Amino acid sequence: MNDDNDQKPGFWQIVFSTLAAFFGVQSNKNRERDFKHGNIYAYIASGLIFTALFIFCVVVVVKLVLKSAGM
Repeated sequence: MNDDNDQKPGFWQIVFSTLAAFFGVQSNKNRERDFKHGNIYAYIASGLIFTALFIFCVVVVVKLVLKSAGM
């Protein structure tokens, strides 16, 4: 039978897998699917993009806090 676990992950599955791994809540089933059928470059690119977005958000929040504190 054709199980969802035997298919190549799609765009949104890669995005959600990267976010889940980023926060440390990736399920074992999805992790196994990613390692078995995933393209390493898609996960690396996704990880780099989310890391850059996270750093950007932290910088923006710090600047807003410092601005509201009068610094």
